Amino acid sequence: QVHLVESGGGTVRRGSSLRLSCVDSGRPWSDNVMGWFRQVPGKGREAVAAILPGSGSKYYHDSVKGRFTISRDNKKNTVWLQMDGLRPEDAGTYICAAGPWQYGGRWLSAESYHYWGQGTQVTVSS
Repeated sequence: QVHLVESGGGTVRRGSSLRLSCVDSGRPWSDNVMGWFRQVPGKGREAVAAILPGSGSKYYHDSVKGRFTISRDNKKNTVWLQMDGLRPEDAGTYICAAGPWQYGGRWLSAESYHYWGQGTQVTVSS
């Protein structure tokens, strides 16, 4: 099974940067699609970014395009989310997710993922 552990969250000012990390600590790295989701109290889990295992193709929610960058290192069983130009509306619990690749997958949909981490908190002050 996959066990995902996130780190790197914190409290920053508007316009600052953070880099989140997600490590699969439960087994050797598998060729999963990896995604980052944001959870806000009272609202549903919203996709932020995803990255494919083979091609490395990346997908982003419109609200973070040009500001966030997702990357991965399969040998290190790690995926990162570099967040620049942070805004108060970016705040929430950032959750790492993994799911099996398939052609035509909808990688910004929570339904495509089978494994979820516990999340790391991001707060942005203004």
